[in-house]
Amino acid sequence: MDPQLPQTVDSYLARIGAARPARPDAAALRELQLRHLTSVPFENLSIHLGEDIVLEEGALLEKIVARRRGGFCYELNGAFAVLLRELGFHVTLLQARVHGGDGQLGIPYDHLALRVATDDGTGPWLADVGFGDHAQQPLALDDRTDQQDPRGTFRIEQAPAGGEDYGELDVLRDGAPQLRVDPRPRVLADFRAGSWYHRTSPDSSFTRAPVCSLFTAAGRITLSGRKLVTTVGAERHETPLESDEEVLTAYREHFGVRLDRLPAPRGAGVSAPNG
Repeated sequence: MDPQLPQTVDSYLARIGAARPARPDAAALRELQLRHLTSVPFENLSIHLGEDIVLEEGALLEKIVARRRGGFCYELNGAFAVLLRELGFHVTLLQARVHGGDGQLGIPYDHLALRVATDDGTGPWLADVGFGDHAQQPLALDDRTDQQDPRGTFRIEQAPAGGEDYGELDVLRDGAPQLRVDPRPRVLADFRAGSWYHRTSPDSSFTRAPVCSLFTAAGRITLSGRKLVTTVGAERHETPLESDEEVLTAYREHFGVRLDRLPAPRGAGVSAPNG
């Protein structure tokens, strides 16, 4: 084990405002996921700042803990997996594809999610701190009934059988499919191609404009380009930011992200932050 890792874990817990749990049970997992969602932003700023995205545990911890940045799914859930393992949880990386608004599935390794086993006989749990606007609490992976969450009604169903069916599961929110999860274990290096696609392809929403988004107690706050969007329940409020300084201040004050220059957008605005 890296001799610096215990110290890094303490710093990680401080980063998300969480105490070290007494045991790796379901209650602790719920608390850690919520703390992470409300402290570490979902953001694609590295793409628009010309920064490399390195899918290695040390690099992810350095970015999220030491530099107090966020990231997208591979980074956020990759780092969260390290934290959970060090706290005694058993964690498996899973690959998933995102259901698009057109009914089509995204690329393989479109998303990284986590299967988490706890020591209290519950679960296993589908934990996720990297899918933008999604479940606030871990979902019971083997439960096929409706699961009530502060962010909606979720349901996990067996995916329709097909040529690429490996016991895949569809995750639905309020009746609409969001993710198709492959239950086979993966390692972080498996997601490098998906990460490369999302940071380089013109077909990826992440390359079109910078976005930074964070859960709040009642909704979420998102900075997309020069537009600050706050949602509370069904209410949505947009604030245009005119100057560069206003944008940099918004990154700092709302997301804790300190930048010395603005991310350079490559194209049109992005949709809801997922992936």
